[in-house]
Amino acid sequence: MPRRLRLVELDFAATAPVRLTFTAELAAPPGDVYRALAEEVESTPVWFAAVAAATPHDGGAGRTVRLRGGIRFRETIMAAEPGARYAYRIDETNAPGVTAMLEDWVLSPTAGTGTRVVWTMAVDGPAVCRLALRLARPGVGKSFRDAMRGLDRHLTPASRP
Repeated sequence: MPRRLRLVELDFAATAPVRLTFTAELAAPPGDVYRALAEEVESTPVWFAAVAAATPHDGGAGRTVRLRGGIRFRETIMAAEPGARYAYRIDETNAPGVTAMLEDWVLSPTAGTGTRVVWTMAVDGPAVCRLALRLARPGVGKSFRDAMRGLDRHLTPASRP
């Protein structure tokens, strides 16, 4: 059963007790990366293996995401800046221990036509939850890197081996 989380604002990405931040460079341009993250929500499982389903709700003001393994999130979009930033707050989840959560994707152009993606997962919860998230950092990082490789293949099919 989903639980309601504490409603946080964008600054939570910088102030949360646990902040896991990862960076990747993609060949695809920022506009294409943004479109895949923010506008083509239902295609997320194509490139992000951890995601089983993603659907927009409330006219695009939010998303519902189901991860493989059964974790569910109901999210509210907090920032939607085409080609630059996409952030959302998790309002409800069945993930144990989490009391507040926000994810922030910052996009910037790289040399040529590529994109630098900086993803921050900001979380609060009891001490045991915070510890578990810190210990999960390597696995979360691997999931992010795999997803970014998948997204780049999805967006730049000509570069596929």
